[in-house]
Amino acid sequence: MHFIEVILPLSLPKTFTYSVSEAEYNYIKIGVRVAVPFGKSKIYTGLVLDLHQVPPTLYEAKEIHQILDEKPIVNEFQIQHWQWIATYYMCNLGDVFRGAMPSAFILESETIISQKKDFNVNESELSDDEFLIFEALQHQSSLKVQDISAILNKKNIFPIVQKLLNKNVLSIQEEMQEEYKPKLIRYIRLHEDYTSDESLISLLDSLKGAKQKEVLLHYFQLNAQEKKPISVKQLTEISQSTSTTIKTLIDKNIFEEYFIQEDRVNFDKNKTDNNLVLSEAQQKAFIEIKESFLSKDVSLIHGVTSSGKTEIYTKLIEEYIAQGKQVLYLLPEIALTTQLVSRLTAHFGNQVAVFHSKYSNNERVEVWNQVLENSEKAKIVIGARSSLFLPFSNLGLIIIDEEHEQTFKQQDPAPRYHARDAAIVLANSQKAKVLLGSATPSIETYFNAQSGKFGMISISERFGKAPLPEVELVDLKENYFKKRMKGHFSLTLIEAITEALSLGEQIILFQNRRGFSPVLECMTCGHIPQCTSCNVSLTYHKFKNQLRCHYCGYSIAKPTNCHACSSVDISAKGFGTEQIELELAELFPTKNIKRMDQDTTRGKYSFEKLIDSFKNREIDILVGTQMLAKGLDFNNVSLVGIMNADTMLYHPDFRAFERSFQMMTQVSGRAGRSDKRGKVIIQTYNVNHNIIQQVTHNDYVGMYKEQLYERQIYKYPPYFRLIKLTLKHKDFDKLKEGSMWLYQVMQQHLQLPVLGPEEPGINRIRNEYIRTIMVKIPQNVSIPNTKKTIQKILNSFDVIPQYRTIKVTANVDFY
Repeated sequence: MHFIEVILPLSLPKTFTYSVSEAEYNYIKIGVRVAVPFGKSKIYTGLVLDLHQVPPTLYEAKEIHQILDEKPIVNEFQIQHWQWIATYYMCNLGDVFRGAMPSAFILESETIISQKKDFNVNESELSDDEFLIFEALQHQSSLKVQDISAILNKKNIFPIVQKLLNKNVLSIQEEMQEEYKPKLIRYIRLHEDYTSDESLISLLDSLKGAKQKEVLLHYFQLNAQEKKPISVKQLTEISQSTSTTIKTLIDKNIFEEYFIQEDRVNFDKNKTDNNLVLSEAQQKAFIEIKESFLSKDVSLIHGVTSSGKTEIYTKLIEEYIAQGKQVLYLLPEIALTTQLVSRLTAHFGNQVAVFHSKYSNNERVEVWNQVLENSEKAKIVIGARSSLFLPFSNLGLIIIDEEHEQTFKQQDPAPRYHARDAAIVLANSQKAKVLLGSATPSIETYFNAQSGKFGMISISERFGKAPLPEVELVDLKENYFKKRMKGHFSLTLIEAITEALSLGEQIILFQNRRGFSPVLECMTCGHIPQCTSCNVSLTYHKFKNQLRCHYCGYSIAKPTNCHACSSVDISAKGFGTEQIELELAELFPTKNIKRMDQDTTRGKYSFEKLIDSFKNREIDILVGTQMLAKGLDFNNVSLVGIMNADTMLYHPDFRAFERSFQMMTQVSGRAGRSDKRGKVIIQTYNVNHNIIQQVTHNDYVGMYKEQLYERQIYKYPPYFRLIKLTLKHKDFDKLKEGSMWLYQVMQQHLQLPVLGPEEPGINRIRNEYIRTIMVKIPQNVSIPNTKKTIQKILNSFDVIPQYRTIKVTANVDFY
């Protein structure tokens, strides 16, 4: 007997055993996909983890359906890394498998129904519905389940299909859908009958239509110039004809068409031969990084904003590629890939591949295969956190830019991994080096660098010795009192904007809230419209004239009167990016103002369009949320305005101060990136707040020391590790009771600080109530053992009948 262990793309903690024949056993390799039956009728794509000859004890092993790959599409390094992620972040291996693979690789079954061939049907025995299906199958060879639903206009059609199966009229086949199709480009060439000069002359004489003649002459011209295959698209563009004309020529056997498979993304045309020359400070940092890598696997480069870190990365990448290694360049935000791709492809051409969720399934499969084959086209992979899962086998360097960003942490669904930490483990397994870069490193990283665990390189001057921006604080309290405000703009900010515009410079305004205003309030009775399934007020979006919930997407049209007392006196409180954009349009009606937030960047290329038009100086003022705060590089921005710094400071989160400092410093760093000194204006009600003062003086070390002192007192990272358990259920009382049981058991079994069960600020989302429990683990306690204990408690919690319906998720290092 021969068996294989298979991991399925389902949230299940264990692998499953399937039986195979001896021939299959000898053919299958670890890392190959197989189609396997699971449950009563489902078929899934599983991944082979192991081959053995031990039958399962608890169930009869089913046979596999088919083998989907000739050679493995996942390598040993990846499988080890997945197992580490599943163990460390307390999730199932199936979750990691589903999260890691492009969905085109994980096929689902689609039931296909066809008519039995050699069976005579007595039509009088069929009911009306059965006859409709039978009749449809006379015209079509097969139908899918949803097609039958449409024909009968019924949702539940399984009983009818079942009856027809029993009567032997139908047969069912489960068909796997292979989603990926290679991109084929249509090319044409001249038919071989016309290779001689005489035949060509007679061909030109015989052609009646002027258009056809023109297309033919353009074809000869192209052929002489380029000496490479000519695509139909190229020929139609140059000859300004239609594809119909070309089709006529193909029908007349003058042209032949053929197809060549081509990669969907091609950067060759971007390449320009430019030799990078580093400044003195950059060269010094570059040498220090190489020295640091001799003794340390991970190094941090702490350089002020606009110190030219990207050029240093480029130089390093050059060296690793020369050694034949692969390089992974991780970025926190898809918006950033746009600029970086154009900078790196100018230098490396088609050796750069890009991988993130705005790419189509087919494009992602292409990059996956290139990385797997260690292809020249994917020597450098730029991507968001998911690119960590690509099948690297020859990694030399991982660069994690803006390593402090919270977007590197995956929140939902599982696996809830942190890309920075997972990347360090991945690099370690392949003996690769990791370079973390940031102007405002996270406190944990800086702590590791200070304590000697990581190497540390500092750059204290901007590239080209450009001065750091001048920061000016505006006291909103005083300005409102002295009537020096227009809407949400202080006169100081308006004057600065006017001055910058008159000099032809650009402006960035930052407000970390999308929509028009977060709250609509009735001025008569104080009623605020709430989401029906979350305990949160609805945000007003003026452009769509609707109120929307940012948690579940529920939306209603903007009410004309109060839902509670029917008063028409409704007022918008607070402000978001939409409101700023509208106020600016009134203040500067002749200027081009755009905003960049989740609502305006939904399409695949929307980031590129916005960033390109801002870089080409078509936009005068850009208003945006935190997307703007990441390392974008615009050399004509002289002014950055932070509309209200206080919204970030007062979050119920132990990292609120650190995050506020990072966000404000990063946004400020977008100003004055060329010769002229930039200016930053921060509007706040709290001018003397420590964090705001530290941003003003660019005092990272002061902020670090102050926060570290507090973290030690209150038992937070880097001194303690945190695990947060989130419990959700629709029944408030059952959740309260279950969370209390879990908390008490954990307190008995863990000699550690366990906090909770806490009701978060927003205690109901999508009709589910929420409670959280937090476990704090000091440095001297074994983390794996603590996790095992927590997992055992969770397993026993799952066995209690009344609590089984409560959803529990564990989030390790949730910050």
